[in-house]
Amino acid sequence: MQALILAGGKGTRLRPLTVHTPKPIVPICNRPFLLYQIEMLRRAGITDITLSLSYQPQKIEQLLGDGSAFGVKLRYTVEPQPMGTAGAFKFAEDLIREQTVVLNGDILTDLDLAAVIRQHNERQALATIVLTPVDNPSSYGVVETDEEGRVLRFIEKPNIDEVSVNTINAGTYVLEPRVLDLIPTGENYSFEYGLFPDLLRRNEPFYAHIPQNTYWLDIGTPARYWQAHDDLLNDRVGRMRISERRGKFEATNAEIDERSIIADDCVLKSGVEIINSVLGQGCYIEEKARIENSVIWPHTRVSTGAHLSGAIVGRGCHIGRFAQVGRGAVLGDKTSLADYTQTGGQL
Repeated sequence: MQALILAGGKGTRLRPLTVHTPKPIVPICNRPFLLYQIEMLRRAGITDITLSLSYQPQKIEQLLGDGSAFGVKLRYTVEPQPMGTAGAFKFAEDLIREQTVVLNGDILTDLDLAAVIRQHNERQALATIVLTPVDNPSSYGVVETDEEGRVLRFIEKPNIDEVSVNTINAGTYVLEPRVLDLIPTGENYSFEYGLFPDLLRRNEPFYAHIPQNTYWLDIGTPARYWQAHDDLLNDRVGRMRISERRGKFEATNAEIDERSIIADDCVLKSGVEIINSVLGQGCYIEEKARIENSVIWPHTRVSTGAHLSGAIVGRGCHIGRFAQVGRGAVLGDKTSLADYTQTGGQL
């Protein structure tokens, strides 16, 4: 088995966090996001992984290297221009020799990939698409299947009266190498609008896998980026558990709840309160500052008496004395807030 992770997006919905950090390696609980997907592949016994990159690829390669530190073999392709999801798969053709799992590079899930692959093989499928149920499928493209799991049709953002199912494309596929012959070379071509409708027209063995009790989240917006943290902090992601929540840091009469994560080299002064939050490496939190339901990236300084609630703060920021940073605030790297600043929603 091989795997291809589609990690070329610019992450525009996550700006300003992705201005200097490619979306595939934004930190989730102080770990680059791609490591969660790599771990999922490893659990299924897949260690031959190719990353399809486009935006700031050198930063991703520099961070992850050849993958040996994570127990896998990583290779990279860099698209010369946006190729689309299926086009990126075709562009990596020289590296693909066998059955391949393809992942969208912005999905946090605890999917049992081994079960998906097993069902794919039992059905002798050419392609398998993983589906996930959602509460409001009219915001997505829904996928209809028959009783045996064969894909029947795709309906993009249907009206309420058109919705007959609530299962949407979960961004995970198992594909046989023969699929590559059906994708045009050098074109921008998508799975959703190009390849998959073509498979249906050709009446190829194209099936869906609908897992039960599986966590699934697109992390592509600030609200969902925070939700991923909150779910992990509170052990809501079934097959994922945070094993280490405390690095080596200095704390003097600070109050830290058991859920929060504090990285190495942080300094927490007297009277600091940390509640359901994540602090990256080297953060400096001054006296009586309060941080709750927030994510703070490395080397940020929070001054005396500041209050952050529901905020996401990038690298190397400075939060002034008694500033109030409320719900929904997203601060890019090296942001500086003056003393007594108020921003974001209600605390």
